[in-house]
Amino acid sequence: MINNTFCESMRKIYFISDTHFDHVNIIKYCNRPFSSVEEMNETIIKNWNKVVRDKDLVYFLGDFVLSKNKKERVREYCEQLNGEIIFIRGNHDKIGDKFKIISHKDIRFMLIHNPDSCNALNFEGWVIHGHHHGNFLDKYPFFNWKEKRINVSVEVVNYMPISLDLIIKLIKKEKQNIKKIDDLFINKEVI
Repeated sequence: MINNTFCESMRKIYFISDTHFDHVNIIKYCNRPFSSVEEMNETIIKNWNKVVRDKDLVYFLGDFVLSKNKKERVREYCEQLNGEIIFIRGNHDKIGDKFKIISHKDIRFMLIHNPDSCNALNFEGWVIHGHHHGNFLDKYPFFNWKEKRINVSVEVVNYMPISLDLIIKLIKKEKQNIKKIDDLFINKEVI
C-alpha cells in the first residue's frame, strides 16, 4: 500500500508568469530570443515539461495566452503542459484568483501578478509575482532581498518554472538582489 503522505511530500511546487503564448509582438516588446511565435511557444512548453512532472503543482502568475480563441487555447496549452496548474489572474486573463497566500516552512508568500497591487493589502511576507517581465530589473529583479519580492516572469527565469525549493534556499542563503536566474551560475555551479 502506498503512503499518501509520502507521495504528497514528493510533489514539487513551481512558479512561472507571463508566457504570453501566441502573442507575436511580445518577442519584440520584451526582446525575447525567438525568431517566431511558434519557436517561442515550443521552447516554453519544452522547458516547462523538462522540469515539471505530472504530479507537480505549478502556480501560474498571470498572462498565460493572448489569442482570439483564448478559452480554447488555454485548454490546448494546459493539455500539453505537465503538472496541475493553479492560475492567478494577470492583466490579460479572465481566469484565476487575483492573489493567493500560501505558507511553506514557516515562510508566507503572496502570489500575485502585479506586485504593485499588493501594497494596499499590507502583506508582511514574501511576494512572488510577474508582470514586469525583464524590464526594470533594478526595481523588479528575479530576487529582491530588500523588498522581499521574487519575479518569476519568463524572461528572468530562463523561460522555465522555478521551484519553491530553490526560492526557499535563496531566502535562507542570499542577502542580496539577483537580477536574473542566470546570475546564480558562478563558476558553472548553481546553489
